[in-house]
Amino acid sequence: MFETMDAAIEYIFQTRRRLDAAPRGLDEDTRDPASTRNLLTRADLLNGRREYVVVTGSRGKGSVVAMMASLLRALGRRVGMITSPHLVHWSERIRVNGHMIPDQDFLRILAMLRPHIDAVTATLDADQYLSPQGIFLAIALQYFDERNVDVAVLEVGRGGRFDDIAVVPNRLSLFAPIMLEHTSLLGSSLERIAWHKAGVMSAGGAALSVPQANEVTLALQREADRQRVDLRCLTKSEMARWRADRPGGQLIELAGYGELMLPLLGRYQIENASLAIHAVEQLTGRSASDKPIYDDFVRAICDGLAEVKWPGRLQQLEENPAIFVDGAIKVRSAESFVESVKARLRKPVVAIVGIPRDRDFAGVYRVMAGVSQTLIITETDINPNTRFPDPDVALEAARRFAGDVHFTPTLPEALSMARERAGHEGCILVAASLMLVGECMLIWDIDTPSI
Repeated sequence: MFETMDAAIEYIFQTRRRLDAAPRGLDEDTRDPASTRNLLTRADLLNGRREYVVVTGSRGKGSVVAMMASLLRALGRRVGMITSPHLVHWSERIRVNGHMIPDQDFLRILAMLRPHIDAVTATLDADQYLSPQGIFLAIALQYFDERNVDVAVLEVGRGGRFDDIAVVPNRLSLFAPIMLEHTSLLGSSLERIAWHKAGVMSAGGAALSVPQANEVTLALQREADRQRVDLRCLTKSEMARWRADRPGGQLIELAGYGELMLPLLGRYQIENASLAIHAVEQLTGRSASDKPIYDDFVRAICDGLAEVKWPGRLQQLEENPAIFVDGAIKVRSAESFVESVKARLRKPVVAIVGIPRDRDFAGVYRVMAGVSQTLIITETDINPNTRFPDPDVALEAARRFAGDVHFTPTLPEALSMARERAGHEGCILVAASLMLVGECMLIWDIDTPSI
């Protein structure tokens, strides 16, 4: 039996960490989900006891999972979720009806699976590993069995074709926006990245995508034809539209549903909500145009969307000064962050930015400096595998776009400096990695175990 979560996490990562010093290559050369499939088969967890939906893409995957889970709960389904990474607790990655798996259940199930895990790892060569994500998946599926989950929505980690989540046969695969990302691991072309994402499709299933670039759509269709999957690519006219900002969210409009309250601030969430609603229609075989169930179904969709909670994703943390946080570590994400809060900004605006060094940190500095009078760069050592740019390098890059630039090694110091400059009436924007977003959740005591 594992007595602590620290001991459990150490065990889960044991074979992966022995390869941490090795250079990473392309996913097709370094990742093999066969070990996860072996584990799930040994533990009899690929048993077809529920419907599965798998969500991939380059951004918005977790939001789509959270929205879809809320919509399905409103329709009376018992819903399991897998998302990653977590903000505060490792157990946040596994949820049933919005509640994360209790630590005692996590530890109990891991101990129960240990003989199977050890049997699989005993077969591995020195340059192979059993993916931690695969072990999390096994724990989740066992927990879903115990909790009588009838539908589970699973977020893919990176890519798709060689991701452990793709081992689970899904009835429906969803594609959030796909763009260039992780090029050293997935390939340098958009077509190649789309090929990785397309690998989550299950033979004979169905797939649904938001509008994509032409080369992405073609790559998805090729895989759909190969797997005999019914792929539907939504058109722009099928996507919801922004209507107005509201306290704590925004009002959107979707054909057949009228106006809907979306309790998330990011403009990018409108696209995610559209995908989630159409996915629920496809999964349930119901829609707003059906009668006589029209009223009940539409009411459930409206209620489910209005109840969505997804902490740390463009969330307002405080009123005076107005403090907003978002995991905007890509240029396009930062641009969307700025666009989403533009009407809510009050001068002076201070931006706190914590971007890992393997991202375009200079590009994010540029975007955030465009709306800020002060730029404060920070970092965290919560995850030693995530490195931030050297302070001198970061400051030099930021000073190309802003005059008042500072570095502080911790988020609390950055917030203290930002408060001094923003005052009571100003605004603080925190654009940072999810590890720093998680620190915000702790500082403001935000409930992440339940959504």
